[in-house]
Parts: sequence; C-alpha cells; structure tokens
Amino acid sequence: MKQEAAIMPSQTELEKQFAFVNLLIEQHRSSAIVKVNIEALVTSWEVGQYVSWQLRSAHWGAKVVSDLADYLKRMNPKRRGYSRRNLYNMVKFYELYSQPDFTSLAKSLELSEFVQLPTAQLGGGEIVQSVTAQMAEPDWEAMPALLTMTTFTNHVEIINRCKSHEERVFYMLYAAQQKLKAEELRRCIVNQTYSSLMDKDKMMSPKLLAEYPYAEFMLKDKAVVDFLNLPPKHNEHHLHKGMLEHMKEFILELGKDFLFVDSEYGVQVGGSTKRIDLLFYHRALQCLVAVELKAVDFQPEFVGKMDMYLEALDRDVKRENENPSVGIILCPSADRSMVEYTLSRSLSPTMVAEYQRKLIPQDVMKRSLEEYCNYLKAH
Repeated sequence: MKQEAAIMPSQTELEKQFAFVNLLIEQHRSSAIVKVNIEALVTSWEVGQYVSWQLRSAHWGAKVVSDLADYLKRMNPKRRGYSRRNLYNMVKFYELYSQPDFTSLAKSLELSEFVQLPTAQLGGGEIVQSVTAQMAEPDWEAMPALLTMTTFTNHVEIINRCKSHEERVFYMLYAAQQKLKAEELRRCIVNQTYSSLMDKDKMMSPKLLAEYPYAEFMLKDKAVVDFLNLPPKHNEHHLHKGMLEHMKEFILELGKDFLFVDSEYGVQVGGSTKRIDLLFYHRALQCLVAVELKAVDFQPEFVGKMDMYLEALDRDVKRENENPSVGIILCPSADRSMVEYTLSRSLSPTMVAEYQRKLIPQDVMKRSLEEYCNYLKAH
C-alpha cells in the first residue's frame, strides 16, 4: 500500500504548537523553582526552631552555635547559607513568625486563596508541615504558608528592617507581586513604600479614582530620588537627565509595572508638537502614563498642560484595547489644599506626586492590610 503523505501544519499552526511546548516547559520550571524555595524556607524554619529550642532550654550557648556552623561547613564545604550569622537569622525567622499575634494576623487576612503556590501539594491550608513534625523534641510547629510568598533572603531583609507585623506582611506580598530581589526590596523598605502605598490621602483627581478604583494601591505619591544626587538648587534639565541615566532605579521607585516608552515624546496639538517629559506604559492599569517633571513646587497651571497631553495621547496614540491615559506630575513639594482644589474640577485621570532628594525619616504607619489584600485577591 502506498503510504499517504503527512500533512504539514501551516507556519502559524506550528508557532502555536511550539508556544504550547514552551509554555509547558516554563510552567514546570516555575513550579520547580517554587518547590525549591519552599523546601529552603521549611529548612530554615526547622533549623531555626531547633536551635531556638536548644538556646531557650539553656542546652546551648552562643559558642555552640558557632561550633554548629563550623561542623556544618566541615560536613559539606560546598554548602552555603549556614554561617553563624545565618543560623541566628533562621532563629529570628522562626521566633518572629511563630508568635501568636503574627499567626492570628495571617489568619485574619484570609490569604489562603491568594497564596496559590504549591503549598497546596504540601498540606494545603495555613501551614506547611514536613517530616520533622514526627520527631519528639522540640514540639515542632508548622510554618505558616504565607511565608512561602517570598525567599528567605527577602525575609531576612523584612525581619531586620520592619517594625510591625502589618508592615512585614505587606512586604512579603509586595515582594511577590513585584518579583523583587533582596537589594530591590531593601530599597523599597528604606524608602517606606508601605507608608506611601497604604496612605489614603493621595493627591489624585476624582477622574483617576473613578477610572481606576485600585490606583491607590498601584501608584505612589512619594518618590525618593537620592540616586540622582541632586543639589539643593536644580532645574528640570538636571532632573530629566538624571532620570534617564538612572532609569532602572527610577522604575523601581515607581513600581516594576512601569515600562519605559520614550523621553520627550512628541504629540501633535494643532499645528505644533508638544513634548511629554517621560512616557511609560503601566502593565496592570493597561494604559499609557505621562510623567511631567517639575523642579519647582506644584502650580495649578501644571494640570491644564497635563490635561492637554492626556487628550492628545488618547486621541492619537492610545490603542483600542488600552485604557485611558494617566498623568503624573512629579514635583519637589505640593500644597495639598491647592492640589485638591485644582484636581477636583479636572476631567483627566491625573495625580500629583512629590519627590525627595534624600530619605526623610518618618514613623512607619500601622494600618490594616485588609483592603490591600482584597485588591491582591481580585487581581
């Protein structure tokens, strides 16, 4: 019999099939990374728990912990992460997050549905339990599943830099959402991203809040631009040039959902071309974001200029599948009453944000995380 010739799929169909294979690989790769992270966290939790128990029972002293670090190094010279310092970090990791007030907070936030990691495969609900729970001593406590949201390295930053459980939970969630590395997370904590995002008194127009009800959890109204090394007296040219030279740091300060499009982006208005200082695309909001840089304090006329830019973007640049463009006026300072009066009549989704040349120490706000967690669950 004559064998029938195979019918080759079209190039488009092949692309779809190849994309499916790539998706399978990436899904399993991501799953494997998550599982490795969970095992590393459970290891840190249980080592910390055991060492804590020995120290609290007065069986061990500080020298014994140093001897343990030396012993672990001798047993496996290639193994990393078990120095004396890191062993004490594991003790703090266990002791802090096993406190009843932390576990009570974690349960009250009802994040079990949001923690969509393979923890479900390890026991499912609020805890992650391993084989050591079968041992007689110490009385092994299971690790809260919420801790699997980020890495142990990130937890060390959170433990050593945050002052409240609410703040710690926020940075676990924020690090997971923004996929932050330890050095990036450290900057966010130092620059008080928690205070900035959780502050309800943001300078946003009613139109912005109407178009984007969750914008307050996505857009910061304060930015620390210490990386620019701006002198006390500087102009918009210095500010603009510095932003372009340190775009990676600036985007981290704004939030990783910002994608840089262009500098001095030209839009046609009548017979002239107007230029937007910085144009971004926001992945979560799915819209263009125009950023105007000002080296002087907020003035009402800034809003009229931004209204014009946003109208031009929406008419001539925005695509059909994109949402209305957003404007951010970034200035060193703003009179909130003046901003409120100006934005109340604005028909554009606009906000005013302030930048600081260097970090100004502030008391960390202690606020409920319920609304932020509800936003994360919904998105």
